[in-house]
Amino acid sequence: MNFHRWIFLAAFTAGFAHAQSALLTGKPGAQDFILASQGRAAAVLVETTADPAVARATADFRNDIERVTGIPPAALNGSAPLPREVVLASVLGQSALLDQLAAAGKINLNALAGAWESFVIQVVPAPFPGVERALVIAGSDRRGAIYGLYEISEAIGVSPWHWWADVTPEHKDTLAIAAGARRFGPPSVKYRGIFINDEDWGLQPWAARTHEPENGDLGPKTYARVFELLLRLKANVLWPAMHPSTKPFNGFPENKLLADRYGIVMGSSHAEPMLRNNVGEWKTPASGYDYVANRDGVLRYWEQRLDENGRFENIYTLGMRGIHDSNMIGPRTDDERIATLQRTFVDQRALLLKYARGGEAAPQMFCA
Repeated sequence: MNFHRWIFLAAFTAGFAHAQSALLTGKPGAQDFILASQGRAAAVLVETTADPAVARATADFRNDIERVTGIPPAALNGSAPLPREVVLASVLGQSALLDQLAAAGKINLNALAGAWESFVIQVVPAPFPGVERALVIAGSDRRGAIYGLYEISEAIGVSPWHWWADVTPEHKDTLAIAAGARRFGPPSVKYRGIFINDEDWGLQPWAARTHEPENGDLGPKTYARVFELLLRLKANVLWPAMHPSTKPFNGFPENKLLADRYGIVMGSSHAEPMLRNNVGEWKTPASGYDYVANRDGVLRYWEQRLDENGRFENIYTLGMRGIHDSNMIGPRTDDERIATLQRTFVDQRALLLKYARGGEAAPQMFCA
């Protein structure tokens, strides 16, 4: 498969590594946490208050333990009595059990308060009545908790590329997490991800013919695999494919919901303002994509997308170009182009204030 010219916006794992002891221990002692041994695996608890993105990643985590050991961990939903050993992955401020542990002084989560995409992995002895030991993955936010789960997955031998590169993990009979607490994050680069570019050379034909023939395109089934890869690599942003060969990302209405369910921040390329795919979505003649002569029509076009997608996590590309990666239609001189850009910035930020999560403070970028 040819992923020609994927543009890396930043290094995936920037800022997460810290000098600290290894997560796994090959010689587990009485204070360590046994994830799996002697044909059984520790149960994994998902609270009813869990963010859907964390709950989904927890299912991946359970599958990863089974991939390595052949033992499927039980999934608990919080209504059943807790077993002697339990794994708990939660987000600070969204978990009664985390609050209970912190109030009892059994875990210190102060450093997570207000942090971006950070997490603590800690073995907690006697966390709750009748429970001998818990493995706690506490996230400062939902991606923090997700990255904590995948940190353990990679430590036990599941490559982030396990699916894309057919990487089969080495079998292990015993998995044990060493006692103690380890803190990761925040990342040194806040937004990190990829731009699926020139997808017509490889990814789109493969998806259309092989992975997703029911859609005949690069659609939700393929994007789900891309989202998982991003999270396993501790990335958080996707600029989706945008060549004429590919149906626009939002041409599948479920795609935006899928991105949110995974916890991915969506954007659009340097040439596509306000989450719009002009090649596939501007339906009238290209001459109408003119902010001087047709400001109201272009604004309505942008406003529709903000109305549909503004409640999700997005990075908004601002400014104005032509339909594709080309000159603006309408302005003829640099002075006219500058004046048009200044006007689009004001109008686009007014749309953000009205519709976007975070309003005018929503993440924005401009590529000159």
